[in-house]
Amino acid sequence: MTHERDDRQSALRVMPGVEGGHDGLPGTRRGQHRRAPVRRALTTEEYVQGVLSGDRTRLGRAITLIESNAPAHFDQAQEVLRLLLPHSGRSVRIGITGVPGAGKSTFIEAFGSFLTGQGHRVAVTAVDPTSSLTGGSILGDKTRMERLAADPGAFIRPSPSGGVLGGVARKTRETVLLFEAAGYDVILVETVGVGQSEITVRSMVDFFLLVLVAGAGDELQGIKKGVVELADAILVNKADGTNRVAAEVARGEYERALHYLQASTEGWQSQVRCASSLTGEGVPEVWEMIGEFRAAATASGALGRRRQEQERSWMHALVEQQLRERFRTHPAVVALLGELEAAVMEGRLPATTAARRLLDVFTL
Repeated sequence: MTHERDDRQSALRVMPGVEGGHDGLPGTRRGQHRRAPVRRALTTEEYVQGVLSGDRTRLGRAITLIESNAPAHFDQAQEVLRLLLPHSGRSVRIGITGVPGAGKSTFIEAFGSFLTGQGHRVAVTAVDPTSSLTGGSILGDKTRMERLAADPGAFIRPSPSGGVLGGVARKTRETVLLFEAAGYDVILVETVGVGQSEITVRSMVDFFLLVLVAGAGDELQGIKKGVVELADAILVNKADGTNRVAAEVARGEYERALHYLQASTEGWQSQVRCASSLTGEGVPEVWEMIGEFRAAATASGALGRRRQEQERSWMHALVEQQLRERFRTHPAVVALLGELEAAVMEGRLPATTAARRLLDVFTL
């Protein structure tokens, strides 16, 4: 596979039976296993030049750097982002969401392969759910997109959501910036599930695609009105074989429903299309539709205003995130938190009073 190795994998200890971990190899004692070599830390300039040159390994390491929660990495990550910012912003950013079983990943593979075949460079950030119990994440998107993962014109970066509302990774925006600086001109952001929280995805992409499937009972499939209103287009997937007729019927019903909703983007009427990720039918038309959207949204000024508003929202989100982190780690808050939590849980103190006491001891 031509894809980058996830930088985190290089730090894992070699396990028995993997890359020289067998017992009895020359130079090792039975029961002992060699460690993978530790990579040299890169300078800020090496990160920046590596990303700009399209070096896939250094792009992967740069993403790992900005995803890191280690305080020691924060300043360098911010400097890398600052230096790469002038080289970003030139891609088509597409958010893709949908109900479970609608075939989002299969569509992304078909769509991404079509685009690379047309000479585009495609980057995918596929956000996996993080367990609220274990904190673990599946990170299986490369295995679900094997053909695209092996495509030299594509770069797939699975990323755990970290428990963030809406399944959007905490550093997805920064990852998109790095993709753009590395020369990827189409960025696909796949999200986990469908819910009101998908507004988070809407806040970082140009075009928002809702993937549905026919034959799932109620054609609205429990999707909240707010999510449908966010969509610039609805795609009825799996429109092939015996399901083709049902897909066309569903398309008509969705089109009628959209007439009662406010358009998501000024100057653009949300559309409904059918496609088959299996046969590829309808996939080129999706890209053609996105081109029409960009032309209309650029002419109306909506696309430029959307990008500006996204940057403003991003700034506020970063401020809120860092304030939460400083509050959580503040020594006075840490010292008092356990006592107040116990008092609230036992009914001895109102939650509002406890919150005020914590805020009173919190000083920047």
